[in-house]
Amino acid sequence: MLLCIMKKMINTIAILTFILNVAYTQVNQGDSIKIKHHKELIFTEKLPTFLGPIQGTNIYSGKKNEVVHLNQLDADLSSNNYRQIMAKVPGVSIWESDGSGIQTSVSTRGLSPNRSWEFNVRQNGVDISSEVFGYPEAYFTPPTEALEKIEIVRGAGSLQYGPQFGGMMNYITKRYLGAKPFSFESQQTIGNYGLYNAFNAIGGKIKNFSYYGYLHHRSADGWRQNSQYRTTTGHISLSYNFSPKFNATLEYTHMDYKSQQPGGLSDSMFLENAQLSNRSRNWMGAPWNTAALHLDYSFNEKSKIAVKIFYTNAQRNSVGFLKDIFIPDSLNGAYYNNRQVDRDWYKNIGGELRFLQKYNLLRNESALSAGIRVYSGETTRKQGGIGSVNSDFDLEIVSQHISSIGSFDFKKELQFTTRNGAAFIENMFQLTKRLSVTPGIRLEYINSGAFGTIDKPTVGSSIAVPNQVRTVLLAGVGAEFKATQNSNVYANFSQAYRPVTYSELTPAATTDSIDSNLKDAKGFNIDFGYRGTIKEFLTFDVGAFYLFYDNRIGTISVNNKNLKTNIGASVSKGIESFVELDVMRIFSEKSKIGNLKLYANVALIDARYTRWDDPAALVDSTKDFTGNYVENAPRTINRFGLTYRYNRFSMNFQLNQIGAVYTDAHNTELSNAKATIGKINGYQVMDISCTYLINGKYNVKAGVNNLTDEKYATRRAGGYPGPGLLPANGRTIYFSIGVKF
Repeated sequence: MLLCIMKKMINTIAILTFILNVAYTQVNQGDSIKIKHHKELIFTEKLPTFLGPIQGTNIYSGKKNEVVHLNQLDADLSSNNYRQIMAKVPGVSIWESDGSGIQTSVSTRGLSPNRSWEFNVRQNGVDISSEVFGYPEAYFTPPTEALEKIEIVRGAGSLQYGPQFGGMMNYITKRYLGAKPFSFESQQTIGNYGLYNAFNAIGGKIKNFSYYGYLHHRSADGWRQNSQYRTTTGHISLSYNFSPKFNATLEYTHMDYKSQQPGGLSDSMFLENAQLSNRSRNWMGAPWNTAALHLDYSFNEKSKIAVKIFYTNAQRNSVGFLKDIFIPDSLNGAYYNNRQVDRDWYKNIGGELRFLQKYNLLRNESALSAGIRVYSGETTRKQGGIGSVNSDFDLEIVSQHISSIGSFDFKKELQFTTRNGAAFIENMFQLTKRLSVTPGIRLEYINSGAFGTIDKPTVGSSIAVPNQVRTVLLAGVGAEFKATQNSNVYANFSQAYRPVTYSELTPAATTDSIDSNLKDAKGFNIDFGYRGTIKEFLTFDVGAFYLFYDNRIGTISVNNKNLKTNIGASVSKGIESFVELDVMRIFSEKSKIGNLKLYANVALIDARYTRWDDPAALVDSTKDFTGNYVENAPRTINRFGLTYRYNRFSMNFQLNQIGAVYTDAHNTELSNAKATIGKINGYQVMDISCTYLINGKYNVKAGVNNLTDEKYATRRAGGYPGPGLLPANGRTIYFSIGVKF
């Protein structure tokens, strides 16, 4: 298998290289087009680690933020390895239960990493999640080989981007590959467990027109049993400068994948063999389509406007045997049991307009940023269909549910709608050359509703949640003081808000109930820190945070029935710090023996319940969880590493040390029989990766993930993708060759 994949990779590179060498020669021989040869690539470029005070039409002064430049990383991009990609972003918690890299689950400050749903996830500044308010899960993650950078704004992003406690995470794709009319890049990667990753892209610039497109494919058998996957993503971006002031960009992305879900394990199974799987017939797929139109116009050097119109048409489909882990997926007579089919359809459309005006105040240049947003989301959810007895991925409904009230395909059929309008304004007052203060407000209008059936054929299964209409005003203020030429002290306070999600609006069954006074979650983020550089050899960002999360939603038992209600409040507080030392630059700007950088990324997090609103807690102290740790919130997230670069060679070593987590509000130490709750131990994982550049056009990369083959897990599942403890990948190895013309 490995030899076949290697031959395929080498043949692909050889054919593409031959074609492009011919094309390159022909273009160079032409009279009308001239192409300059690439300069030989070496590792010398230094890019900013933080967003500037003003970028485009956005103000970032006084906000905690980070920028990850993908071309500066020695990391396993072929599998979207986010513990390596986020190596220098402090406090990022990552669920590593999806070894395919198809879905990214990250969070900060004690929030749940589940499909990054506490972040406002964007690509090139527009929404790409399932539904921003009702179901903000990110089923689509672009291949990191296609990205120029990732921008992260912590909780203060709630004012400019929408009410999410985690802030904003923005994937910025490449727009073109250079100033030539035609450029090409290809990266072909193989690894153990059948990994084959192919990334091919073209791009260029012809006068006022530029373009970029890529085609990406990744497939593997998977480290665990029954974890094979295939994913294909295509993207095209077309830009035209109508004038020096006006630019338009049209882009479209399509992704489709098929992923086998190995399900969870009991703790004893995990200790015996973490690669084991008791589910061979569980699958998931999510065809995803997003499109966007970007219009940017500069009236002059001080005034500019940006318009973004975006559209998502996507699905989330799964089929499998989802019973508890101790119930075997075994033959029922001559055939397996029927599987369950669950399907979602998402159709979202929206637009944002942002305006920036710079002006002089007190002999300094201040800036005002304002914007409006309109959005409409439609989600159709059908669950509980009787699927086939087969083992492959098919969504066919093979039998109908039959009852006295008739026949039907799905036990649960729901329709969700969201209408949203918002406006924000922030003003950066540059009071002195060193000090700026940026107050801001955001007004959010949300109209959401749900109707359908939840538990056919039970009497009373039909539901119609009255449209919930709310108008929310959020406020915040940030400040930034320029301590030196290259460092600043920042502080920020921003209110946050999160509407009730679709799953919280509807009971799981007719025996459950929803609190008629269910409230949206609200709270605030506070940041304070010091960041910058010192004489080009030290980069740092050391800060503290405080996050208040009120009206947390959960389920409690009332009169032997489950009630979904607001269970209380929590506070997360701690330290997020990053320091990187360029050892050789301490002694000389240019070292003859290369550059050695040491970095430390340390986060200390204390996330606890500060109020518990269960009436049973008043009479039974064992049901009062005040003071307990918040679920899935590690108390330490530390990443240490070193990077060595010499001319064309680069190497990175990284150590990840992550603390233990509780998976329920009870802070249960030992797992239950279903392995759905119970403490998950802390772990440490080491990675090493290397890159060598050849003749400015070619590269060779190799690496080992989980160098010591650490056995660890990062989450437990209560339902999909299969109840139980979900192991992370053990040791994997990859080898990659690439070319750029």
